[in-house]
Amino acid sequence: MSCKAPSATWRHPVWSTARKDCVGTALGTSKVWFTVGYGIITEVFYPSIDIPQIRDLGFIIADDQGFWQELKALPEPHIDLHDPRVPLPTITHHHPRFEMTFRVCPDPQRDVLLIDFTLRGDSAMRPYVLCAARLGEDAQRNHAWVDTWAGRPVLWAEQGPFGLTLTCRTASGDAALVRSSVGEVGASDLWQDFHQHGRMSWQYDEAGPGEVALAAELPRSGTLALGLGSSKEAAATNAWSSLAQGFGPCLNLYTAHWQAWHDAHPLSAQLARHLPAAIETLYLRSANVLKIHEDRTFPGALVASLSIPWGEANDSLGGYHLVWSRDLVESAGALLAMGAHIEARQVLTYLISTQQADGHWFQNQWLNGKPFWQGVQLDEAGFPVLLAAALDAQHALNDVPIHGMVFRALRFIVREGPVTTQDRWEEDSGVNAFTLAVAIAALVEGAPYLDDKARTLALMVADHWNRHIEAWTYAQGSELAHQFGVTGHYIRMTPADILRDSHAEQETVPIKNRSDNPQLAADKQISNDFLQLVRYGLRRADDPRIAESVVVMDGLLKSDTPSGPVWHRYNDDGYGEHVDGSPFDGSGIGRGWPLLAGERGHYAICAGEDPLPYLQAMSRMAGVGGLLPEQIWDSPAIPERGLFPGKPSGSAMPLVWAHAEFIKLCHSRILGYPVDRPVHTFARYHGLRPHLDFRLWTLKERPRDMKANEELRVMLPAPFIVHFGHNGWQDLTDIPSENYGLAHLAILPTRTMTAGTVIDFTIHWVDGAWLGEDIHIDITGGSA
Repeated sequence: MSCKAPSATWRHPVWSTARKDCVGTALGTSKVWFTVGYGIITEVFYPSIDIPQIRDLGFIIADDQGFWQELKALPEPHIDLHDPRVPLPTITHHHPRFEMTFRVCPDPQRDVLLIDFTLRGDSAMRPYVLCAARLGEDAQRNHAWVDTWAGRPVLWAEQGPFGLTLTCRTASGDAALVRSSVGEVGASDLWQDFHQHGRMSWQYDEAGPGEVALAAELPRSGTLALGLGSSKEAAATNAWSSLAQGFGPCLNLYTAHWQAWHDAHPLSAQLARHLPAAIETLYLRSANVLKIHEDRTFPGALVASLSIPWGEANDSLGGYHLVWSRDLVESAGALLAMGAHIEARQVLTYLISTQQADGHWFQNQWLNGKPFWQGVQLDEAGFPVLLAAALDAQHALNDVPIHGMVFRALRFIVREGPVTTQDRWEEDSGVNAFTLAVAIAALVEGAPYLDDKARTLALMVADHWNRHIEAWTYAQGSELAHQFGVTGHYIRMTPADILRDSHAEQETVPIKNRSDNPQLAADKQISNDFLQLVRYGLRRADDPRIAESVVVMDGLLKSDTPSGPVWHRYNDDGYGEHVDGSPFDGSGIGRGWPLLAGERGHYAICAGEDPLPYLQAMSRMAGVGGLLPEQIWDSPAIPERGLFPGKPSGSAMPLVWAHAEFIKLCHSRILGYPVDRPVHTFARYHGLRPHLDFRLWTLKERPRDMKANEELRVMLPAPFIVHFGHNGWQDLTDIPSENYGLAHLAILPTRTMTAGTVIDFTIHWVDGAWLGEDIHIDITGGSA
């Protein structure tokens, strides 16, 4: 007779810790990814890397006499990753009465995760497994059962198109689930049973629909199989097939595949000679992180992290297991540096397939290309162009056609820029130095793939934006400048009004992740985004404006920790834990990012310094399993929350972008310049502002004056006619625009006009409509 578990009366389905100790996947045909946190298995993903199927799988050790201990509550589990080339963790938990050790290995040939375990110590102790299923990321409609399959005891769960099986064998091959039960999380699961009774007393054989948990008493040693499939029966068949083969053969094949991948992308002799041992170890683990975060169904799609930020307090369906084109190209740049051309080229083909018709990419997306958040970030339209050009520079494009993608992306950049709806931190709109650097570089790098007129326009816009970077993003004589004794500094984000009003830097730019928005004007905010101008060759490292901005940046954003220096994203950032260490909940206090230490290291290279101190700092900021976090804790220790200065916070770990930055910084150190510096961009500018003899007028950028001898160029997205005169509409003439592919351009004959002349014009669209306003531009003295 079926005995159904009591249902939960209150549900708050959150995820597991974002501080992962290890992540892994097999490099065979398996489509399973695992994560480890707090010394247990946390989210497991299947059949693609954006679908977690369980919240966690852990153990309780008990003597059936009232003593019990949950493993994840024990402090400081030991994580052993013997070979840095192979993500194969051995996890040991110590207690005065027992020692529990288990190894985690995906079967390379099946969608099964194997856990080989041994309990030592007090002979009265028995291990119990507890698994919280979350099939299809769903916490409302999962069902679970205790049953048998082919005569063997199994625990299984099902929801929609997904099935899960948990089963076990002994060393001799016998089925080994001793006592089993299923329940609903928070009401009738095994943890509640132990909490209420001190032992396993419930044996329910059906649970759900809801957030279900599977549990069983185990022998003191054996191998667990977590099988996943299109049904619970399919999962059970594969699970026992893996168990029949045995843990050892699966481990050997798993190890061989990872070693072969590294053999195909070996460290260069020069790199190996110049990397200290700790840096080399993190380099190899960083390479693993990049490869692990790539999907199988959608080759080239890498998610930002196999974690959900502050997962223990977060019910987000997306977390960081989504694709951002920026993070994706940053990761592809590291793959290119490693010589992993196949993987980098797959990134490009994936990006080509997910580009939108107007040329942009979604803010982020599921692997299948459907959007998650739908903001628009101008740099995310530029990064894929930079990847295509970088592959071409290394003769690694093969036959990938890129001209259409490049054209659409640059057309979008020209029509939408220089303003971005969101900066790279996904918060504010306006003009941003990092975004400008990427957009300008994309225009220059993409220009060779355009026809003559489009190429001319792309380079014209790039030069124009480059010339005006300081006019749009640099503040002189601000409060911050006076505070640090400098002339001026670059601004975190300037409101879009700066294109028409030179005083727009005094407008407020909101800090949206603070509960108490400080209402700071733009010129009171700084980030490290301007460093990208140096990295991409638009400005020299010793440019006085850059050097003085570094003084302000280091003074406001740098924190010194026991691990080394780290930088915040911008002053008064609120994306981080609260002062008491509680998780970010829409507001908090921003913490230091190891990624930004890497970016600071790239600036150091451009300034002629050795970036080794920054590499060493990043390596010391890694977690116990060698993973780099998004943020580290840079306040006094809060041991009860596991927060210690210079060590990972609870935001997200690993951050793939941080590992990519670490790899690139290693290669850049050998080269003596940034490994991802765009070739044509550096050759065109060499860190210097271009000299121009024209002014550009667009619907967004409307200069009120221009110098004598300058040419006025009007650029608009559709065909038009300029109705043009001067000094009160004298000498009227109509000048039709020409189609330059990326936009339409009209060039007005203004070079011979002298100071004091007023240019008058308006726009007549070819479709018959008028702009509806008159434009007047004063010509001032001096030359361009």
